[in-house]
Amino acid sequence: MADYRLVAEPRTEFGKGSARRTRRAGRIPAVLYGHGQDVVHLSLPALEFAAVLRNGGTNALVTVVLDGTEHLALTKAVQRDPLTRTHEHVDLLAVRRGEKTTVEVPLVVVGEPGVDAITNHQLNTVSIEADATALPEAIEVDVTGRTAGQNITAGDLVLPRGATLITDPEALVIGFLGAPTAEALEAELAEAEAEAGIEREESAPAEEGTGEGDVVPEPQDQGSGESIESTQNS
Repeated sequence: MADYRLVAEPRTEFGKGSARRTRRAGRIPAVLYGHGQDVVHLSLPALEFAAVLRNGGTNALVTVVLDGTEHLALTKAVQRDPLTRTHEHVDLLAVRRGEKTTVEVPLVVVGEPGVDAITNHQLNTVSIEADATALPEAIEVDVTGRTAGQNITAGDLVLPRGATLITDPEALVIGFLGAPTAEALEAELAEAEAEAGIEREESAPAEEGTGEGDVVPEPQDQGSGESIESTQNS
């Protein structure tokens, strides 16, 4: 995986006012912790950090340069503004090369299931333990040709070499259901209407001797029964 480099600045002022000033200056308030060391308060360049997340994902390995000293770190938490989605605060975990760490890895679905299968997604991420310098950006889940009942569990996933699954192997990742038939959909609709107290209107039966699409002539006025000729002679 790529190793990104960010030049940090120390923070000596704290509180909401200080944080707002830091963000106005184009930087993000952050903390660095881990390995029993004291929490280090710093700030990161906002645009460069956004590029790290965009290109490397949330598990990107970052070299933080602070006062000339390099610290290897992983992003553990990011706070965003709910409206602007800008980064407001970052928690960084210090790591060492060769050590194991536990992270949540996103799942990416590839392929298309069978034509009669409906997918039921249950998990979007799984937890794994892996070398801090070899964390995957994502894990692919291949659903090609899967049919009803051919479910995929966490234990079925192909993990990177050296990684250990922490999520329960029996946890359902994607289930596959059979597509309902027209009869089943009609029965389900009828049941729903019955539960809602909706009565279906029965279509009126066609008149005997009249087939569908036949034209029924308009009834003619029979009058008094006298012919035109007899009326004129009267």
